[in-house]
Amino acid sequence: MPLLARSVQTPLHIDVRRGAVADLGRILADGRISAGGDVAVVVGPGQGQRIAELIQPSLRSADIYTTVGGTLDAAIELGGKLRSRSYDAVVAIGGGKTVDTAKYAATRYALPMVSVATSLANDGVASPVASLIHDGIKRSYGVHIPLAVVVDLDFVENGPERVNRAGIGDVISNISALADWDLGREVRGEPVDGLAASLARMGAEAVLTMPGDMTDDAFVTVLAEALISSGLAMAVCGSSRPCSGGCHEIIHAADTLFPGTASHGELAGLGALFCTFLRGDERRFAQMSDCLVRHQLPRTAADVGLNSDQFVDVVDFAPKTRPDRYTILEHLALSPDEIRRKLAEYDDAVASR
Repeated sequence: MPLLARSVQTPLHIDVRRGAVADLGRILADGRISAGGDVAVVVGPGQGQRIAELIQPSLRSADIYTTVGGTLDAAIELGGKLRSRSYDAVVAIGGGKTVDTAKYAATRYALPMVSVATSLANDGVASPVASLIHDGIKRSYGVHIPLAVVVDLDFVENGPERVNRAGIGDVISNISALADWDLGREVRGEPVDGLAASLARMGAEAVLTMPGDMTDDAFVTVLAEALISSGLAMAVCGSSRPCSGGCHEIIHAADTLFPGTASHGELAGLGALFCTFLRGDERRFAQMSDCLVRHQLPRTAADVGLNSDQFVDVVDFAPKTRPDRYTILEHLALSPDEIRRKLAEYDDAVASR
């Protein structure tokens, strides 16, 4: 009987706990990533000095580089610096901009990359995607999945609460993205990868219903693992489909039309709730709405500083951001007037909960 299997790219090492940054040298050695600490450590401008002091005792041979901005130009500039000498790996320590910049630079120069997250704003910590700004527009670039993923709960705890809460919105948006994937299968015969869907769904379901908040280590650990699981789902699938549907089209549209409106995770939660309403799934709508309220995340256009006309423009433009993707937005193909009517109904439904 033949054995059928497939190879899946995953990190060699995943570690979610307190004190991980200070213990980085041992983590890299135990994971056979770098025995001598010959790594390029990439940090953001905010916590760079503190991080350098923490890692210096265990990574004496490391070079520390500071990157700013989360842009394609910054990633290319960083890549040029990484060629200064031979490194075992690139270790990015920081938030999403820092990690994505390092992911792109490491991939461009064929260097293994370790992601050390100090915030939980989105699922980029473990994904094969780097979101970088180029010519004023945020674009997604395919990169190699991190060799190892580490989340230091001490840094997460001391980071901006709003930034970390945003990751909750990004995780639960998987529920809407998976519903869109199923819709694509039903209408267009699009294949659905069951393993990728399971990985994306498990973390989302856990965060959706788990008690606790960002002050609770147990909840934060589940959130971190859910974000990592989302990244693995994308790596298994080979695209962002398990975690990106109409909800993320709304994000991209808002970023294009009204830059700086809100963070990725905040818009993901709002977009997912609106798409779930359009889908007519009352049970899921209630679950997601309650979760967003519990964690003080936006549910309406007004919550992110957009008026009704602006949000109508966002939803109308959203399908143009991913013309290859079929979601509830493409399925309904609402006119601006129809979007405006649906938005009024949506606002009433949110207000009633």
